[in-house]
Amino acid sequence: MQTPWITMDYWLDGWIVVIAILASVSAAILGNFLVLRRLSLLSDAISHSILPGLAAAYLLTANRYSWTALIGAIAVGLITVWLTELIGQYGRVDEGASTGIVFTGLFALGLIMIVQAADRVDLDPNCVLFGDIELSPLDSIVTSIGVIPRSAIVLTVCLLLNTLFVVLLFRLLRIATFDPQLATSLGVSPRVLHYALATLVAITSVCSFEAVGNVLVVTMFIVPPTIAFLLVNRLPMMILASVGVAALAAVVGHLSAVAVPLMFGYKSTSTAAMISVVSGIFLALAILFNVKTGVMVQAFRRNQLAWSILRQDILALLFRDSERGQAARSLRDITTTLLSQSWITAMALRGLVWRGYVTRVNDQTSSQASSSSNSTVGYTLSNDGRRHAQNLVRSHRLWEQYLATTGTQLDRIHAQAETLEHFTNPALRQQLDSETQQPQSDPHGKAIPPEEK
Repeated sequence: MQTPWITMDYWLDGWIVVIAILASVSAAILGNFLVLRRLSLLSDAISHSILPGLAAAYLLTANRYSWTALIGAIAVGLITVWLTELIGQYGRVDEGASTGIVFTGLFALGLIMIVQAADRVDLDPNCVLFGDIELSPLDSIVTSIGVIPRSAIVLTVCLLLNTLFVVLLFRLLRIATFDPQLATSLGVSPRVLHYALATLVAITSVCSFEAVGNVLVVTMFIVPPTIAFLLVNRLPMMILASVGVAALAAVVGHLSAVAVPLMFGYKSTSTAAMISVVSGIFLALAILFNVKTGVMVQAFRRNQLAWSILRQDILALLFRDSERGQAARSLRDITTTLLSQSWITAMALRGLVWRGYVTRVNDQTSSQASSSSNSTVGYTLSNDGRRHAQNLVRSHRLWEQYLATTGTQLDRIHAQAETLEHFTNPALRQQLDSETQQPQSDPHGKAIPPEEK
């Protein structure tokens, strides 16, 4: 595919994307249970601390592709979990501290051993950390269905293993994750499942190391499941969502690694690194805009609530004016009374006029009318607005009466009722009316208006 600014090779770039997807999805499937168990750091610990096992296998066999490397990595991964629990138990430190102690020590040892192994084996320490996914398709195997990169075969087996583990043991994993005590009472050992999960994390890390490197593996264990956790509420949907996010990040990450640097006059950058960056961007977007707890969504909801309260305060103010016989009130008067800003009050009034709750009038008797002018624009309630305002004032005065019967001081009931009135529906008003024995007036002697349908 040729465009003015990017050139793609279908075979090479296609396999890069496939390998990235396989590695990302394999890690994300297991990462859901790590995130839910609050063991996210454990994936980082295992993926770093298995380096001594890999290096030992390289030193013994002088071969990067051997079962010895896998066995060594799994062994060190389980040792990491065991040492973490041991230090936490006898050192009386929290799990995060014990995990950090173990994986930093084993990671440093692994780096030293990797450097020594590099002299005897065709092994680049940087590839272990950052991977070399761009060259993975070149290491291919001829099969009956065609030429397939070795990494793709290995990661496919890894993905199938992780998928079978989650599907077959899903019920047990869910129970052990959310209620370990219940799992124990049912004869399920959370400890055994924990070590099985740690074993698969180690296997996934080993399978992904040379292709995508340590950085991307750690990212995909944590970031897609975290995004899914922010977006959905049920575990099956969380797993599916994390898989989708991981696959999308792999595709967008590779395209960005090729295209974005070229747009600024640079050569393409590391696909694995760019996938991690894209995943971070996805996470930032989820934090900002997810429906449940998104920062921007919550800010929008708070803003909408503030506007709704201001509009209701205006309606209540105009209703009380009508009770006193005041025909209309000016924008300046409303702003001063409600301690609001003029432009905010003006926008709220426009919204009420648009909804048909408030009517604009030329009021010659407004308290703010200038002696040098014949009239000033004022605002008064329409019939629809009066119905809404009457129920709002009714809510306020019922709350004042109810709070007075509970022994609340009279000088405090107005402020409390002013807050509660905005969250009172007809059913609650009926309950308040019944609890206060259907009063005709509030504690201040003001009439409680009837309910308007």
